[in-house]
Amino acid sequence: MSKSDQHSFSSVISVNPYNETYINGVSSFLSKNESPSFSKDQFAISYLNTKEFINAQIEISKNIPDEELYDAINTKAYDELALDNAVEYQIQYIETFNNLDEENRHFHVFIVDPLETTQTFSNIIESIKYLDVTIPVPLLIKSLYSKEIVDSNGVHCYVYLQENDAFITIYGNKEFIYTKSIKFSLIEMHERFCELYGERVEYSTFIDFYSNVSLKETDSDYKEYFIKLYKELFANINDILTYARRAFEIEKFEHVYIGSQIESVTKLDEMLEVEINIKSSEFDFDYGYESSDTYIDQLHALMQIYTTLSESERYECNFSVNHRPPAFAKRESGKIIMLVAASFLIAFAYPVTYWILTYAQGMQQDSLKQKYKEIHNTKITRESTIKNKLADKTKALALLKIEKNEYINKKHTLIKIHDVKVNYPMKAKLLALLTKDLNRFHVKMESLDYKEIKKKKVFNLNLVSSKDRKITKLVQYLTKTYEKEFKFKLEDISYDEESKVYFSQLKVDIL
Repeated sequence: MSKSDQHSFSSVISVNPYNETYINGVSSFLSKNESPSFSKDQFAISYLNTKEFINAQIEISKNIPDEELYDAINTKAYDELALDNAVEYQIQYIETFNNLDEENRHFHVFIVDPLETTQTFSNIIESIKYLDVTIPVPLLIKSLYSKEIVDSNGVHCYVYLQENDAFITIYGNKEFIYTKSIKFSLIEMHERFCELYGERVEYSTFIDFYSNVSLKETDSDYKEYFIKLYKELFANINDILTYARRAFEIEKFEHVYIGSQIESVTKLDEMLEVEINIKSSEFDFDYGYESSDTYIDQLHALMQIYTTLSESERYECNFSVNHRPPAFAKRESGKIIMLVAASFLIAFAYPVTYWILTYAQGMQQDSLKQKYKEIHNTKITRESTIKNKLADKTKALALLKIEKNEYINKKHTLIKIHDVKVNYPMKAKLLALLTKDLNRFHVKMESLDYKEIKKKKVFNLNLVSSKDRKITKLVQYLTKTYEKEFKFKLEDISYDEESKVYFSQLKVDIL
C-alpha cells in the first residue's frame, strides 16, 4: 500500500501462510487476529519463504527497450536456469545497478511455481478472499533501510529462523545482494537435536527449552546438545558468508543480525559473534509499533512497515494471484453497467457477450490448470524414476567393484601358485645338475643359499675340496659348459691348516 493509497484502507492484515497467523495493524498498534475475515477496507499482505522460489542474477543488454524487457528476462531465465518449458512459472525481478558494466543491465530474478503458490495460500484465500501483495521474504528487509531503522551503508547479513524455513539474506549499501534458504528451521533443528541427543524428544519440549531456558544458566542434559546444534548452525552461516565474500567481492561484513520466529532467552547473537568474529545483534528492531502481545514475529512487523512505504522506497515484486478487483467505476463490468444504465437498449448485447466470453475463458483456464497438474505429476514421476535408476546404477557399480577386487585377489593367488610350480622345480633341477658335476671333479658342497636380488636369481655354493686345482677345474668346466645358462663367479680359495682342505664360495647367477 503506497502512501497515496493509504486513505483507501483503514487497516492492514499481515499473513504468515505457513502457520496461518494473522496480525492486524491499525495506525501504530498491532494485534493478533484469531478469526480473520474479508473486509473491503483491509489491505492484505503476505510473503513467500526463501525455499519457495528460485533466485538468480541475470544480465540483459542495455539495447533492449523497456517494453521488451520482461520477455527478454523471461526467455533468458528459462535458458540459463534450465527451467521446465512445460511449466509457466511466475517471474518477477528487481534491477541492481552496476556502474562498471556499460553494456548490460543487471537484475535479481525471482521465480515461483504457480501451483505451489496456489496450494500455499489456499486456506488464506478462503478466510480473507484477496491478497494485495505477496513478496519474497528477503525483500521485506529493504524496509529497515527505507525507514532508517538500519542506517549504515556497509554490508549486513540477516539470519532468521522460522518454524518451517530459515534464511540468510545479505544487503550491501542498503540494496539486496543475496539470499539462501538453510536447513535450520525450528522443525529441522528439532529433528537434528533428537539425532544428537540419541532419543526422541517431543517438539513442544524442544520449543519450550529453546524459548525459555538460557544456556548460560542451566545444567540440563539438553544443554550440551543445544550447544552442538547451535555450533552447526553457526558453521553453516560462516560457510555461506565465506562463499558470499568470494562470489560478490565483499571486503567485510559490518554486522550480522540473527533472530527467530519464536522468542528465545538464549542470546544467539552473542554466541554467533564469538564463533564467526563479526559484530552481531538480535534480529529485533524498534519499528515504532505498539502491541498487545509481548513478542511479534519480526516478519509481521516488516510486512506492516512495507505497506507504509511508497513505490520508490520499497522493492516491487508481487507474486499475488488473488488480487482484489478494481473499484467498481474502474472495472470493465462496472463501465458496462453504467453504460447500460445510460443506454440500456443499445448496450444490452455487449454485457451478454462479455459474460459469455468470461465464462468461456474461465472454462479454458480450468482446462489449462488440469492439464498443468497432469504434466506436473508426469514430471515428478519421471524424476522419481531417474532417481531410482541412478540408485540402481550406484548399487551395480558397487557390486562391480567387489567383483574386480575378487578377480585381482584370485589373479595374485594364481601368480603365486605359478611361481611355486615353475621356480621350485627349476631350483631342484639346477641343484641336481650341479651336484653331478661336483661329484665328477670330487668337490663337495658344504652348504648353499638362494637369493633373488632385483629379480635376479642367485645361488651361493660353499665348496670343500682336498685340492684347490679340483675347484678351479670345476669352475672352468662349468663356465665352458653352461656359458649361456649361468654365470659363475669364484672370488678366492682359502686353505684350512687344521682340516687340510680348501674352501671356496661359488656364486651362480641364473641368466
